[in-house]
Amino acid sequence: MAITPVKTLVAAAKAAITTLDQETAAEEVAAGRAVFVDIRDIRERMRTGFIPGSVHAPRGMVEFWVDPESPYFKDVFGQEGKTFVFHCASGWRSALTVATLQDMGFEAAHLREGFSTWEDHGGPVERPEAKSG
Repeated sequence: MAITPVKTLVAAAKAAITTLDQETAAEEVAAGRAVFVDIRDIRERMRTGFIPGSVHAPRGMVEFWVDPESPYFKDVFGQEGKTFVFHCASGWRSALTVATLQDMGFEAAHLREGFSTWEDHGGPVERPEAKSG
């Protein structure tokens, strides 16, 4: 049985979702109109750093965290009038996530190139402090 390649799913998602470039997304966050949401695994976030002020929402929990009827709902996602800009490392996982969230009726956007080029394009990165001991 043939499966639909993930590359095809990502392309379809990207064609159907709101995508913001780094500059626009950063401006929206700085103006208080948007929130960055990092869906990478916590180990990726700890290893490579993260966008300062970003919310961490593991990809496996996102749908549950944004749904007000879910026992796992997180208040941060109940903010009215905010655009939530989701990102992963390269933009594949976040594109699929945003497509699913839009299907749920949740307003979301996707950071075009993800975190992998964020710092290269001048974006600030916060690095977790190394654990002593």
